[in-house]
Amino acid sequence: MIFTTFTGVVASLVLSATLLPAAPPVQALEAVQAFEAVQGRSSLEQPHECARAVARCDGTLAVPLDWSDPSSERIEVAFAWIPAPRGATGTILANPGGPLPALPDLPRIQQALGPALDHQNLLVVDPRGLGRSSPLLCPGLNLVEPDTIAACAAHLGSRARFFTADQAVHDMDAVRRALGAGPVTFYGRSYGTAYAQAYAARHPEGLAAAFLDSTMVTSADGYALWPLRSRPDLLDVVCDRSPACRALPGDARRTHARLVARLREHPDPEVPLITLTSMDRMAEPVVGRELNAAATAYLAGDPAPLRRLARVMTSPPAQPIEGPEWAGYLAYRCGDGGFPFDRDADPAERLDQLERYFLRERPLAPYTPADLGLDLRKGLEFCVNWPTPRRSPVLPPGADLPDVPVMVVGGDFDTHTPAEVSAAMRVFPDATFVRVPFGTHSLSGASGEMGDCVRAALRSFVTDHRVPRMRCTAENYRALGAFPRSLDEVAPVPAAGLDAERRRLLGAAFATAADAVARRNPYNFLHGRLADQPGLRGGRVTFGAGSITLDGAAFVPGVAVSGQITLTPEGRATASLSLPRPDGPAYRVELAWEAFTADDRPPLSGTFNGTPF
Repeated sequence: MIFTTFTGVVASLVLSATLLPAAPPVQALEAVQAFEAVQGRSSLEQPHECARAVARCDGTLAVPLDWSDPSSERIEVAFAWIPAPRGATGTILANPGGPLPALPDLPRIQQALGPALDHQNLLVVDPRGLGRSSPLLCPGLNLVEPDTIAACAAHLGSRARFFTADQAVHDMDAVRRALGAGPVTFYGRSYGTAYAQAYAARHPEGLAAAFLDSTMVTSADGYALWPLRSRPDLLDVVCDRSPACRALPGDARRTHARLVARLREHPDPEVPLITLTSMDRMAEPVVGRELNAAATAYLAGDPAPLRRLARVMTSPPAQPIEGPEWAGYLAYRCGDGGFPFDRDADPAERLDQLERYFLRERPLAPYTPADLGLDLRKGLEFCVNWPTPRRSPVLPPGADLPDVPVMVVGGDFDTHTPAEVSAAMRVFPDATFVRVPFGTHSLSGASGEMGDCVRAALRSFVTDHRVPRMRCTAENYRALGAFPRSLDEVAPVPAAGLDAERRRLLGAAFATAADAVARRNPYNFLHGRLADQPGLRGGRVTFGAGSITLDGAAFVPGVAVSGQITLTPEGRATASLSLPRPDGPAYRVELAWEAFTADDRPPLSGTFNGTPF
C-alpha cells in the first residue's frame, strides 16, 4: 500500500525527496556485530519450538528494542512458520508491504506463491510495532490531523525511533535463525521491498535471492522515497502507443495542462480538479483509453466525454487513516522515509522547507496545491510532526550487497517509473528488472491475465532462482483519437457489399458496443463495479454477469443502438444489435471481436442486415 495524504484528502499522488545527510556506512556493520553478540543471550540461544513443526506454527520471539545495544529492553515479534509439505528445498521470507501488519495477508501471500510452497518453507513476520509484534498505539490518532501526530510522537517517546526497517530486519533474521532455516528467498511487495533491501544490506549471509514487486526506491542517502508528484508523463505513455491518439493536435501532456488551466479559470462543478488528478494516474483502463480524447473534446466545446469519466472517478473508496494502530505505520514511514525537509529540523522549519520545495520544484504541475484544496502550512506530509533523531537508512550508502539473484518487476503506472526502479536496483550485483507494460502497483497480487503471468514468474523464480522469460502485460487497449459528434465523423468499417453510409453506421454500432465493453476491462476497478450507466449521447447501458444490454445507447449523436452483448471470461465479445431508421425496419447488426487487445484495429467480423463482412 502506497498513499499520501493531505489535510482532508487522500490521494495516490507521488513525491520525490531532496537528499539528506548520509549515515555512516559502518552503521550496518555495527548493527550486524551487535546482532551476533545478542545471539548468545537466553532469549535467542535455543531453537524455537516451531523449528520442529510439521504444519503451520505461530510463535513469538523476544528481541532487543535496539539491536546495537544488547542490554536494551526486550520486545516480542510474532511470526507464522509454514513448513513445506513435500520436503523443503528452501525458505521464503515474505512481506506484503504497507508498512502494515503482515500476518493478516498470509492467505494472499500463499495464494500468490501457490504450488511453489510444496517445496518451500514460508516465513511471515509481523514487523515490530505492527499487528501482533509489540504494536505501537496512540489513542486519538488521525493522520489528517497534524496535532494528533505530534501528540502521538510525544506519547511514544524515544522508543519510537527503533521501529524502523533497519531494526525490523534484524528481528526477521533472528526468527530465521531460531527456526534453523538457511538463507531465504525474500519475496517483497510494495513496502516489503524496502524490508528486502534493508535485509540484503544487513544480513547478506541470510539471503539466497529476492523477488521485488513494485519497488520502493531509496534516495542517495538511503532513505525510502515517498513521491508526492503528479505524473503527466503517463498520459504520453498511453497516447504514444496509439496512432489515433498521436494524431490529435499537440501532445497529451500539453493538452492536459491546457485542460487544467481551463478548469481553473472556468470551474466546472461536474469536473473538479481534484477528480481530474484521480484520472491522470492511468490506473483505470477506461481512463487511459479515453482521457486524452475527452480532454481534447472538452477544450473544443464538447464536455460530455470528460464529464462521464468524472462521474465515475469522483468518489474512489477512502482509505481508513485513523485509529491507534496507525502509530506503527507512522514510525516506519517517517523513520525510513526521505522527504524534502531535513530530518533534524523542527516542525516549523520543516514546514518552511516543504513550502520552499513546492514553490521551487512545482511537483504537482500542472496543478497547484490550491487547485487541490491543499494548505502547505497544514500537514501536507504526515511526517512533518514526527521527530527522527536516529540515523536509520533503509539502504546504507555504500552497502556491500550480496551477489545473489534479484528479480525486480515494475509497471509503467507504478509509484516509481520503470526507469527509476531499474536504475535504483543496479546497486545489486545480479539484479534483473522486468517491465510490465501498463502495469500498476503490486503486480503479483493483481487480477486478470497479467496477475496470473506475474505470479507464474514469481513461483518459477522462488523455486530455482532463475529469471524466467516472461511477457506479462496489462496493455490490452489503445487510446481513442476522438469522440464523434456526428455520423460523418465516424470512420467507415471496411466491408465489401456495403455502401459508405452503411459502413459508417456499422462503424457507429461497433464504436457503441466497444465503448460499453471497455467498462468491463478486467483491470478496471471503479468502472468494473458499474451496474448501469447512461450512454454517452443518450440511452442506457446495463451490465450483467457476462452480458451487457444496450437500450437506445448512443455513442454517436443520432445513432441509438439497442441489443445484447455477450462477453466471455477470455474477452471474446459478440453482439446482436439493432439500429432504428426513420424510413424502414431497423438495421440488424451482428458483431464478433476480441475485446481486450492492444491492436489499433482489432479484427471485426459479422453481418449487417444479413450481408457478411
